Amino acid sequence: MRDSKPNRFQAGFNRRFKSFADRYKGAVAGFTRRKGLAAILVVVALVALGWMMKTTRTGLVPNEDMGTVFINVQASPGSSLQQTYSILKEVEKRIKDLPQLRIYSLIAGNSNNFEQSSSNGNFTLKLKKWSERKGKGDDVQSVVEEIYRRTADIANAKIQVNTQNMLPGFGRINGFELHVQDKHGGTIDQLLDYTNQLIAALNERPEIGRAYTNFSLKYPQYRVEVDAALCKRRGVSPTDVLSALSGYVGGNYASNFVRFTKLYRVMVQASPEYRLDTESLNNIFVKTSSDEMSPIGQYLTLTRVYGSETLSRFNLFPSINVGGTAAEGYSSGQAIDAIRETAAEVLPEGYGYEFGGMTREEASAQNTTALVFVICIVFIYLILCALYESLLIPLAVILSVPFGLAGSFLFAWLWGLENNIYMQTGLIMLIGLLSKTAILLTEYATTRRRQGLGIIEAALDAAAVRLRPILMTSMTMVFGLLPLALATGVGANGNHSLGVGTIGGMVIGTIALLFIVPVLFVIFQTLEERMQGKGWKKEERRERS
Repeated sequence: MRDSKPNRFQAGFNRRFKSFADRYKGAVAGFTRRKGLAAILVVVALVALGWMMKTTRTGLVPNEDMGTVFINVQASPGSSLQQTYSILKEVEKRIKDLPQLRIYSLIAGNSNNFEQSSSNGNFTLKLKKWSERKGKGDDVQSVVEEIYRRTADIANAKIQVNTQNMLPGFGRINGFELHVQDKHGGTIDQLLDYTNQLIAALNERPEIGRAYTNFSLKYPQYRVEVDAALCKRRGVSPTDVLSALSGYVGGNYASNFVRFTKLYRVMVQASPEYRLDTESLNNIFVKTSSDEMSPIGQYLTLTRVYGSETLSRFNLFPSINVGGTAAEGYSSGQAIDAIRETAAEVLPEGYGYEFGGMTREEASAQNTTALVFVICIVFIYLILCALYESLLIPLAVILSVPFGLAGSFLFAWLWGLENNIYMQTGLIMLIGLLSKTAILLTEYATTRRRQGLGIIEAALDAAAVRLRPILMTSMTMVFGLLPLALATGVGANGNHSLGVGTIGGMVIGTIALLFIVPVLFVIFQTLEERMQGKGWKKEERRERS
């Protein structure tokens, strides 16, 4: 008596599922009489897949809310450390009451990229936990925009706000990075001029939120010229003069020492009060050939000039670093395409660019994604050829896969997701799952055909018998991915890309292959038997009768 209700439920379920399976078998039987329609649907799926792959936004990894914001502050060229620190304190007053802020730190003399300069400074902001930031405007991107709004009137410094990069080893901050290169040996002024033109053109593009460079030629400097003739007359080497200047003013590494199990470096440098102005050079001496001490000031001519604080090279060419972020609603892949188009229009012959950091990895990965999918399809085809000992039957499995891939891109478009490494991982997994599901049909149909059933009868029998395991496999996969599709907190965007894309592909792909694979099996099994000259005409006439 206790088992009567479960038994009634099971019997009722089996009865309804059998009725559903019979209707499905009848629908497949009707579909097998419209082989042209099946071929048209396969072509439509291939065209739709190609169009959506081309138009879907691309990216390497999604921008995640890591709970960390970096603020880079660059004061006017030549600013002292005290002036930079006063600007940092002004920025601090503007941001310290942010409701999303938990703790922060500021450093004067270093940029976000750890470049040391008296005119650089940076903040590191740690936001509250995600459970405490569930309201509108509490996400990290809204915090970035609010910081820009609060610091917009600070005119004596450049302020850049960035979020934390998700991938360690590819830089600290999100956004794109490129290096404008001088490949024909021009001046640094020309390189900066073309770089500024490129930045101005990028900032006019809708795909680019902000593009900027911290490079400047306005840093006050001294050009040092050594009177070599006077040095020779006094018995002094010009190299010794420059070495003394470098050591006392700039500092030289001398040795190491160990204290309390820690290694420390010994740097030799004059005390600050002895190197405040040009007159201090008369208090720095070198030894002459007659063992007398001679002040180096008499051998040097100093000229006030303006120039860059640092000069860098990228792939051996002089370069200027340009950073920026994609605009709201655009992906990093669209920003890369915009940079390529703009650079081709703005940069003249002899000047080029190279991507750096994570942008370089993404740009190179764009050229290999299609190749990876082609290799996956080829390997699956070869394995199926060995399984079925046929060149045509595996096509019934392969041609059902585009429906699922197109469904994955369709769901990504509906949910506003981008084609990134997470979604591509899901697509590779989806290819295997849909192929396995299609194999359940074709393998059983092939077995039944070898047992003597007609081609259409074998296909219909396989469709009816394999319906339950196919639905169980697909539903298990879909329900298992629901937590990823509904994830929140850190890593949520990546989980959404993986979960939503794979669920969409699995749902649409399963529905499509349940009707397409039996028809494709009939088509390719018929072609194979014709090519092999088997006597299948009598069996087909018997089926039609």
